[in-house]
Amino acid sequence: QEQLVESGGGLVQPGGSLTLSCAASILGFSSYAVAWYRQVAGKQRELVARMTGGGTISYLDSVKGRFTISRDNTKKQVYLHMNNLKSEDTAVYYCNADHISGLADYWGQGTQVTVSS
Repeated sequence: QEQLVESGGGLVQPGGSLTLSCAASILGFSSYAVAWYRQVAGKQRELVARMTGGGTISYLDSVKGRFTISRDNTKKQVYLHMNNLKSEDTAVYYCNADHISGLADYWGQGTQVTVSS
């Protein structure tokens, strides 16, 4: 079975940094676009960052300049490097991978990020 497993979440102070990791047990991983989403309880899930198979990267406006998405196709890992964290970044963060064909879409279980003093 193929799956995504996130790790690295936790409690961090405002202005701090945190790196999330996603282990992707997926065949043909390099043919997938990868993304990070986040969701606050009671609110809609939103796209935070995405990297296509061709290397095109996009970010949610509110995280531009603070967050960086990256991937290691050899290790089948996806990362989200988060700097200068703010209280409004508090959410459950989810890893996503969708195949270039649009025929496969995988989600991780989520990892909690809490930004608080």
